[in-house]
Amino acid sequence: MAAGKVIAVANQKGGVGKTTTAVNLSSAVARLGHRVLLLDFDPQGNAGSSLGVDPSSPSPDIYDVIAGDALLSEAILPAEVPGLFVVAARPDLAGAEVELVGMSERESVLRDALIDDASQFDLVVIDCPPSLSLLTVNALVAATDGVLVPVQTEYLPLEGLTHLVDTLDAIRSRLNPGLRIVGILMTMYDARTNLSAEVVAELRAHFPELVFQEVIPRSVRLSEAPSRGESIFAYAPASAGAISYRLVAEELVQRLGLASEGD
Repeated sequence: MAAGKVIAVANQKGGVGKTTTAVNLSSAVARLGHRVLLLDFDPQGNAGSSLGVDPSSPSPDIYDVIAGDALLSEAILPAEVPGLFVVAARPDLAGAEVELVGMSERESVLRDALIDDASQFDLVVIDCPPSLSLLTVNALVAATDGVLVPVQTEYLPLEGLTHLVDTLDAIRSRLNPGLRIVGILMTMYDARTNLSAEVVAELRAHFPELVFQEVIPRSVRLSEAPSRGESIFAYAPASAGAISYRLVAEELVQRLGLASEGD
């Protein structure tokens, strides 16, 4: 089987809907008929718990994989919909930051761990920590098909995008020549404010080919779903958030060249 697509969902600023995006896009793409692996690479472990993964489960997690104590295939768990799978993270992943420093080729440990198993999936989505740490660098090196950047529709997150672009340029020149931004997703959009509209317009002007057509609305349902261990599609499938993430997933599938297979 040909190698699957691998993307990272990254933004060094917290609170921009990064994990919400990783979880719901993974679920949406799986619901379009693709095999999807969501890899939680954030020590907070929110991506896994948002899909009902029990943090006390004895199953290996991503720390065990990059530490060399388990194969990636041993850490893969089925999620809420056929075709969706998850590799969980636990707080001990934070310790990997220190351990990675002493490893040779420390920036490519995750990429090497994915080599044998990524081909089982049409798409691997890596949820990154909200920082430009060595864990995030590993995710960006492993992301052979690009990085998706969620950006909250406010001006401070807009400034942070500039720093992320600089980081991507550095990684592209040294570690992953094919690294690109596969898309910029506007999140927490509030149609009642002029600010949200202004930020979207400014980003579309600066990155006309990269900003997704659909924006993700500020939504109580999107905030509630993780506490139930469900994606927005299982929790509130008719909500505005579910509709928006479905449309973004359809556009992402096109951008990545994945054949649409329907529900």
